[in-house]
Amino acid sequence: MLIEFTVTNFRSIRSTQTFSLVKGKGDELEAENTFSPDAPGTPELLRSAAIYGPNAGGKSNLIKALRTMRQVVVESAAKLQPGDALAVTPFRLDAESESRPTEFEVSFVTSGVRYQYGFAATRDRVLEEWLLAYPKGRPQRWFGRIWEEGAQKYEWEMGAELKGQKQLWQDATRSNALFLSTAAQLNSDQLSPVYDWFKRTVRTAQVGGWNKNFSASLCEEAGSRTQVMEFLRAADLGIDDVQVVKEKFDVCKLPDEMAETIKQQLAEKLEGKEIVEVKTLHRTPDGRTVVFELDEESDGTQKLFAFAGPWLDSLKNGHVLFIDELHDNLHPKLVRFLVELFHSPETNPNNAQLVFTTHETSILSQEVFRRDQVWFCEKDDSLATALIPLTDFSPRKGRENLELSYLAGRYGALPYVRKLKTV
Repeated sequence: MLIEFTVTNFRSIRSTQTFSLVKGKGDELEAENTFSPDAPGTPELLRSAAIYGPNAGGKSNLIKALRTMRQVVVESAAKLQPGDALAVTPFRLDAESESRPTEFEVSFVTSGVRYQYGFAATRDRVLEEWLLAYPKGRPQRWFGRIWEEGAQKYEWEMGAELKGQKQLWQDATRSNALFLSTAAQLNSDQLSPVYDWFKRTVRTAQVGGWNKNFSASLCEEAGSRTQVMEFLRAADLGIDDVQVVKEKFDVCKLPDEMAETIKQQLAEKLEGKEIVEVKTLHRTPDGRTVVFELDEESDGTQKLFAFAGPWLDSLKNGHVLFIDELHDNLHPKLVRFLVELFHSPETNPNNAQLVFTTHETSILSQEVFRRDQVWFCEKDDSLATALIPLTDFSPRKGRENLELSYLAGRYGALPYVRKLKTV
């Protein structure tokens, strides 16, 4: 469960920006859109949030920031070698920021405990790292480290509450790796749940969403297949059944008109691998069954099918799902359908959370969202991204049309479109 995410000096984000899923004031949609985590010292949380703003306003960079933090946690100890660069990109539109570290911090709940974890890093090294735990509602500093430039070494702080081979983990931590990741790789029982939250609970998707393979794999098992089909039927796509066909890649089956160089590249990449083909079945009014390849379906149908598996898996396992441009190729009613699966305690019994960026304003309704579930992204005069909650504008509960107010410019975060000069 995500509580709060903070990022500084990453891509278009220069100054510290904080995104929160903490429930604000007001009892609107309380039973559907909020929940109380089973963890001492943790506030009530929101099941979802929507982020609006113009193109190039920085919405995607917020998701990329969390994805990058996750990548560094998961890969820095396991995949990077000494001297490899860390995947951080600072704000590049002023020289001062470009030379400073990128910083991430996240507060979350896993296994009934609240944690606060963060690090600051350049592409060359981790400069600072820290972890606080709240097992009984009060903070315990489990570890911290900071790079001392003058002494050319790390200063370490190890809390008494953190047990295990701390000196071994410390000695094994490279300058371009996280202590959290290293200790988890070396079987720290206390730190493994923190590492696993990043690896298994956080899920992010770009505009294209996911590929079809995960949804297809669910269709191979009777129980999960039924759930996928219920999902597709609820979305009213007109699909009566799905077939999944797997076969070894065969370069001879590629179209004759395809360029030989492309065929060769595909053969080198896919030779010996299993290719998954998905077919959709439609029943005609006269009772016939017509089979289509999935890529013959509309872009929206393909996207919904690819979403089905991760969506159902996230609802089942309580994942934190970040989606960029959820509305892309989807009808507004389908966007609302997807969001309300997270709002319903029946379909979301394990308190999964959904955060998404969108331009779809028709769902910007107080029937769908609480006021504290809506955020805006825009760039200031220095071209840096600012993240602003709707609650900063104090919209009137139940009396203000959020969609019309946003489109009228009351909350900012709109594109400034200039008149095109003709030649």
